[in-house]
Amino acid sequence: MLVLSRKKGESIWLDDQTEITISEIKGDQVRIAIKAPKNITILRGELRKEISESNTEAVKIDNFIDFLKHEKK
Repeated sequence: MLVLSRKKGESIWLDDQTEITISEIKGDQVRIAIKAPKNITILRGELRKEISESNTEAVKIDNFIDFLKHEKK
């Protein structure tokens, strides 16, 4: 993991197409602006975790349904 210090208005580039800029610092919150191609998916960490957990639960349900189908035979 790379850890960098940035001030308001400074940016970080990921590859040649994605720019992350510190747009505002207010107390313990930092607002960032991300300029990236439309084909790049950007998710907040907590949303990504929620999606992952939801997908895991869906797989468990699908496996249970498959199990029940095989039990009936």
